[in-house]
Amino acid sequence: MKLHVLERRLEIQITLKEAWDFFSNPANLTDITPPRLGFKMTSEAPERIYPGLIMTYKVSPFFGLPVNWVTEITHVKEPEFFVDDQRLGPYKLWHHEHMFKETGRGVEVHDLVHYALPLGPLGDIAHELVVKRQLRDIFEYRSEYLARKFGRV
Repeated sequence: MKLHVLERRLEIQITLKEAWDFFSNPANLTDITPPRLGFKMTSEAPERIYPGLIMTYKVSPFFGLPVNWVTEITHVKEPEFFVDDQRLGPYKLWHHEHMFKETGRGVEVHDLVHYALPLGPLGDIAHELVVKRQLRDIFEYRSEYLARKFGRV
């Protein structure tokens, strides 16, 4: 299993409380996900995440084919960070750390994702041809959305 890492940082004009309120509300996932992925939450979600929260989605990351995705919020330290791990879905491994830090000018939003694809060598080829670019585009869409909504520092 080849482990990949995606890391993004964005500084936005928002308070730490506002950042936490936005990112800890699962309903906002739809807004920060590109529409072309067909992202749809299929479980009831609370207004705030908590450790042990299981959420289910449908997403169409590959050729418009819908895939079930199940994640668990495994760690929460309000308002500093939370972690979601895939329990079922398109990746062999998905571990996403969401971190928030006041900077004096706003808040740095730091995403650190460790992920692996299934299918061994075929997964490696898919990563190079499609997945790496697709993830980069998803996080770029997210950054652009957040900059428009809150203002980039």
